[in-house]
Amino acid sequence: MLSVIGGALAAHLPDAMFAPAGRSLAHQAVEMGIWHAPVLLAVGILLAVRGRRILLLLAGAGFVLGTVLFCGAVAWTGVTGLHPGPVAPTGGSLLILAWLLLAVDGMRR
Repeated sequence: MLSVIGGALAAHLPDAMFAPAGRSLAHQAVEMGIWHAPVLLAVGILLAVRGRRILLLLAGAGFVLGTVLFCGAVAWTGVTGLHPGPVAPTGGSLLILAWLLLAVDGMRR
């Protein structure tokens, strides 16, 4: 839902509301959020079907936190022009780790 709202804002807010080239960053943040929403649903379904498995739980937590940090930092930069330090790289690293955990859990099945 947040990505849909963010997409609407990125598409319709006036240019003055964004930093230079910020609208593009806002769209990128929305796109990353939308791409990770189905994976969160898939992890939830896998947890329901396979039961509580530590790798799936960690992957799900990594996807949630990583998406919030990465997309939030990119959107923040798009609107303010300010870089919030290591927030985006931390979120991106969590997303990579979550994908790896999901892959390892899939191979263990």
